[in-house]
Amino acid sequence: MRIAVTGSIATDHLMTYPGRFAEQLVADRLEQVSLSFLADELVLRRGGVAPNITFGLGQLGVGSILVGAVGRDFDDYRSWLERHGVDTASVHVSETKHTARFLCTTDTDFNQIATFYAGAMAEARDIELKPVADRVGGLDVVVVSANDPDAMLRHTQECRDRGYRFLADPGQQLARMDGDAIRKLVDGAEYLFTNEYEHGLLLQSTGWSHGEVLDRVGKWVTTLGPKGVQVESKGQPAIEVAPPKEKQKGDPTGVGDALRAGFLAGLSHDLELERTLQLGCALATVSLEADGPQEYQVERESFLARVAEAYGDEAAGEIGAKLS
Repeated sequence: MRIAVTGSIATDHLMTYPGRFAEQLVADRLEQVSLSFLADELVLRRGGVAPNITFGLGQLGVGSILVGAVGRDFDDYRSWLERHGVDTASVHVSETKHTARFLCTTDTDFNQIATFYAGAMAEARDIELKPVADRVGGLDVVVVSANDPDAMLRHTQECRDRGYRFLADPGQQLARMDGDAIRKLVDGAEYLFTNEYEHGLLLQSTGWSHGEVLDRVGKWVTTLGPKGVQVESKGQPAIEVAPPKEKQKGDPTGVGDALRAGFLAGLSHDLELERTLQLGCALATVSLEADGPQEYQVERESFLARVAEAYGDEAAGEIGAKLS
C-alpha cells in the first residue's frame, strides 16, 4: 500500500531551568518583562506529526511517503528518516525559512515557557499531491494530519477531487479552524481521527450532531488515552480496544502518532479492524515507554509477545504473519 502522510515536520528544543520562574518575576513590573534563564540541560528531539507517523510505520516494516515543508536545515533529519524506511523525496524545501521548531523551557515546578516557530510549515499549502502520486505510481491512502490549515484544506479537497482515500486527523489545529473549515476538512474522510477532547470540540465547532458526523465519514476513531481507542461507524456497534500495560512511563509526546502508525500498518496489511486497532495500541504502548516520539525500537519477537499477552495468541499470530 502506498501511504502518503502530510503534516507538520518540526524539531523540539527542550530545556530545563534549575529554578522557579516565579522567583524571577516582579509582581508590579509584569508590563515590561525582560528575563534571562540559564538552562542546565538541552534535549533536541525529532518531531512533527507526519514524521512521527512515518517513523512508526518504518518500525513495523511499512514504507511511507512523507509530504510536508522544511528548511535547508533538514538534511540530518532527512537522513534519519530515510534510514528508517521513509520516502522523503516529496518533502518541499523552503528557500528562505527554517524547519518548524518548538522551544520549551521547564522549571523545577514543571511550569513551562514555550514558543512555536512555524517557519517553512506555512509553505506546505503550496504542495500538490498529484506529482507525489505520479512519482510513486499512485496513492492508496493519504493522511491529512495537523499542519498549516490552508495546506490541510487543500490536501483534503484534492483527495476528493482526484478520488484518493484519505484519513482526516486535524489534531491541535481544530482549535484554530472555524466550523466551515472543519466541515470541509472532515467531509468524505474514510477515517476521522480525534482524541476525546477533540471529539467534543469538533461537534461544537461544526454544529453537526454525532450522527451527522458519522453520515460524512467512513469511521470515526477516537483515542481514549490510557483506556485505548474506540471506533464508531454508522449503523454498527462501537469497537473498543484497550492498550497493553506499559512497563514504564516515558514522555507521552507522540504516543498518538504511534497509534496512528500501527493503525495504518494494519490497514496496509488488510488486517481486520480489531486487529488493526490492537496493532496501533501495542505500538503506542512501546512509544510511551521511551522518552521522545522517535526514540523507540520494535523488536519483532518481544513486540509479538506483548501482543499475545494483551490480546491472545491468535491475535499475535495474525499480526506476526504480516510483520516483516
